[in-house]
Parts: sequence; structure tokens; C-alpha cells
Amino acid sequence: MSVKKGNLEQLLAKITDYWHPHIIGELNGQHLKAAKINGEFVFHHHEDEDEMFMVIRGHLKMELADQTIDVLPGEFIIIPKGVGHKPVAVTETEILLFEPAGTLNTGNVTNEFTKKNLGKL
Repeated sequence: MSVKKGNLEQLLAKITDYWHPHIIGELNGQHLKAAKINGEFVFHHHEDEDEMFMVIRGHLKMELADQTIDVLPGEFIIIPKGVGHKPVAVTETEILLFEPAGTLNTGNVTNEFTKKNLGKL
């Protein structure tokens, strides 16, 4: 067994594309992912997985069916399984995602944003 230590700032600096999560850690069947986002994503949901988005830098607006929630640096939002949502980055935004391993980033939708094979940083 190996112990893993990471530097979030250095890992985020390696990411050059938007809306492409990278696995930076694994624990208890969960993936810890880092991503840079900008603009609008796609409205989608996950049948079997909850997701947590934590904003490191920038400004995330999480659009839900009946409301929009602002998520600012140091804040997080948990989207329960089955809840439709659309992340929108007002400016370039750096986020951490916590979700079960194997969670497809676009959930029930397949389009140009779908990333089936995530790299590890």
C-alpha cells in the first residue's frame, strides 16, 4: 500500500482543456477529480451516483430545474442522484469533483462533452 500526497495548485496547473476531469486520487470506491471549466455544460443527471462539486477558483452557477445556485471559492454543492443539473462557469473556474469511480461526466447524455476515458494526474 502506498500513501499519496498531492499539491492541488500544481495538479490544476497541468490541466489545459475545459470540461475534461482528471483523476487525482481514489478512495473507498470514489474518484477525486480536478477540472477546469468555462461556459455552459449540458443539462443531465446521474441515475445511481451523487456528485460533489467544490470550487477552488472562479464562479460556478449550478442550474437546477427550479433554481440556480451560486457556488464560490471554498464552497461546495452536492447533487443527489437523479437530480437534473447543468454546471455553468461564469469565468474560468477550477473545481474538484467527488463521485463514485466510473461515473460518466455527462450522466444520461452522450455528446461532445462526454469523456469516457479519464487520465490520471
